[in-house]
Amino acid sequence: MSFTEFPDDTEDPEHSPAERAAAGTRSTWVSVGVNIVLTVSQVVVGVLSKSQGLVADGIHSLSDLVADFVVLFASHHAKKDADEDHPYGHQRFETAASLALGVLLLGVGVGMLWSAVRKLQDPETIAQVHIVALYVAGAALVAKELLFRYMLWVAKRVKSSMLVANAWHARSDAASSLVVGLGIIGNLAGYPILDPIAALIVGFMVARMGWGFGWDALHDLMDRAVDDEEVMAIRQTLTGTPGIQAVHDVHTRKMGDMIVVDAHIEVDATLSVEAGHDIAVDARQRVMQRHRVLNLMTHVDPWRRPDRDHPQVSAPANA
Repeated sequence: MSFTEFPDDTEDPEHSPAERAAAGTRSTWVSVGVNIVLTVSQVVVGVLSKSQGLVADGIHSLSDLVADFVVLFASHHAKKDADEDHPYGHQRFETAASLALGVLLLGVGVGMLWSAVRKLQDPETIAQVHIVALYVAGAALVAKELLFRYMLWVAKRVKSSMLVANAWHARSDAASSLVVGLGIIGNLAGYPILDPIAALIVGFMVARMGWGFGWDALHDLMDRAVDDEEVMAIRQTLTGTPGIQAVHDVHTRKMGDMIVVDAHIEVDATLSVEAGHDIAVDARQRVMQRHRVLNLMTHVDPWRRPDRDHPQVSAPANA
């Protein structure tokens, strides 16, 4: 998912840490309500109707419920202001939450796989599923798909990767409910083994998504740069700042859903130190207004016309 610059020079309040935290809290509480209903109905009906697939889907919904509270915890801490121990703020709480979600999903998925494999090793114990399980699986599919669309809309509006991860988690639930529904239909049609096979597929889907979320979050915690498109957009904003003649060595690293940027800017060598500093300050303000940049550190280099023979000497100045 790529986030480009804002269309104008004004800061968009929807992308402030406070707004993202508020949107995350609202959407997550909606998810909490949905997952409480689904967890109870799927597990209870799954046990009574003897559907292992529906029980597995209910456990998946329970993991979503736990994940929702992880997101609420991270949203609360991520909106805290910078302090002495965290001079860049607490945005990486969101990355840590994504990592926790990934580990949670991976563990749940492996557990589902193990349970389904044990059932498949003893097919004589597979019971006939009651048709009420199919009705619950269908209702769960609709509820999860609607929840996914709502949460993804919120995540894109406020540009939050943590909320995107949680939204796609809901989509994985919708897909798992579809698989479970097909397994129940197969069981009712005279193929009992399809129900534990559905549980096996759900377990694989959950584990695979957990690995993906955890791996991405781990890379972000190791200061992974943003994509080339976004770096180019930041470079264009710097180049378009009045007084900047050239830009080089633009480096980025993710800080939660925000970005920390280091860049070398070249200004006319005949300008005073104060004038060069003012240009750097202007560049920083423009970048932070137009992009999801938490901070920009600039190194000011002297620029001379190509027809001059004077050597260039780099003099650092941080804005």
